[in-house]
Amino acid sequence: MSNRRDFVRNSLLATAGIAGLGQVTPLYGVPGRNVSPSDKIRVALIGGRNMGWSNLETFLKFPQVECVSICDIDDEWLHKRAADTEKASGKKPRQLVKDWRRVTENPDVDAVIIATPDHWHCLQAIAAMEAGKDVYCEKPLANSIAECDAMVKAARKHDRVVQTGQWQRSDPHWQDAVAFIHTGKLGRIRTVKVWAYMIWKKTLPVQPNGPVPAGVDYEMWLGPARHRPFNPNRFHYNFRYFWDYAGGLMSDWGVHLLDYALLGMKADLPKAVYTAGGKFAYPGDAMETPDTLLASYVYDDFTISWDHACGIKDGPYGREHGLAFIGENGTLVLDRNGWEVIPEVDSAPRMEAVPLRKKSEQIEGQAVAGGGLASHVANFLDCMTTRKLPNADVEIGARVAKMTHLANVSCRLGKPLNWNNAANRFGEDDANNLIRPYYNEPWKFPQY
Repeated sequence: MSNRRDFVRNSLLATAGIAGLGQVTPLYGVPGRNVSPSDKIRVALIGGRNMGWSNLETFLKFPQVECVSICDIDDEWLHKRAADTEKASGKKPRQLVKDWRRVTENPDVDAVIIATPDHWHCLQAIAAMEAGKDVYCEKPLANSIAECDAMVKAARKHDRVVQTGQWQRSDPHWQDAVAFIHTGKLGRIRTVKVWAYMIWKKTLPVQPNGPVPAGVDYEMWLGPARHRPFNPNRFHYNFRYFWDYAGGLMSDWGVHLLDYALLGMKADLPKAVYTAGGKFAYPGDAMETPDTLLASYVYDDFTISWDHACGIKDGPYGREHGLAFIGENGTLVLDRNGWEVIPEVDSAPRMEAVPLRKKSEQIEGQAVAGGGLASHVANFLDCMTTRKLPNADVEIGARVAKMTHLANVSCRLGKPLNWNNAANRFGEDDANNLIRPYYNEPWKFPQY
């Protein structure tokens, strides 16, 4: 195994340009380069729509990677992704299954990509870890505080590399912005504003329950979630707007953006959270999660605020999403397109302005190629061989997922909440009842 790891690591260094954790952007590989079967990294995909395929497609651009297994509860997507994989790599996966347990039991699998609905992440990831496999898990890491904690403990117990799909952790322009924040040039930062204004998120009209689509294993899709009749609104992409399976826009986009608020401020979880919001945009539609939400996270000497709105595009600073680190000398504004610094001005600017540094520009002489997702996958593959912690290690994914769950619990209960990070508990009993999720029989909550 050590020889194989040495070969794979050297290959990755040569073809992806990895010199450290997120410091050099990957170039995928050398076209036409052959890798012997014994030196392949064999991956499996559980959940083949949308980000599942985006992830796998990116993995397959590295010549060391071979997809040996795909699992999806929907025959349509299972067979489509098998064909897509064969087209992308020239080789069809050897295993196509609808029961994810066949994947984690497969001794040919080195790493599992998990891109199922959020309520499945914990069970599937822990089963993969217990089977000795490394895990690339889509964000948010899990659908509850207790599941996040269990996943961290499992990863450490089984010594597994677990990369959360928060790919901005591997995107150079995000790292460059945080490096600037940590110089202290902004002065004392008293608040960080974080927002996501998503005009593409339209109403979700109420639909009646109906028959399960042909070729879909709906019982397996539900898994540990409460048993409910099939409803198209709850299925596939829109699952994220129902509490049984996900945490709405708060956890969907919040983990990406709040993660950088925590990183920029070198912060852990807050001591309290206050929320206000609800279904203000689409009060009569089918979504359970709020389409409008404000959350204030309280720390000893600063605050972090979250603001999301569905059906609106014009957010703060003219950006539909982003962060603003508001310092006494100036404000750094950051989003997926780039970052800039706006000086504070009284009689004179308090610092030099930094004009917009676009994502496409070179950062410290490094050419951006393939974007954050490619860098993130390269980092994961590198860590599989070095056994180092990846850029979005399970603890990083757990912390920010818990950050979003704090706000969602406050919103659901309609009141502010206190959080004791040392005790890993709320100060309110009814909130503590929402730390651990309901699991439907025969599925059992993992004991870690």
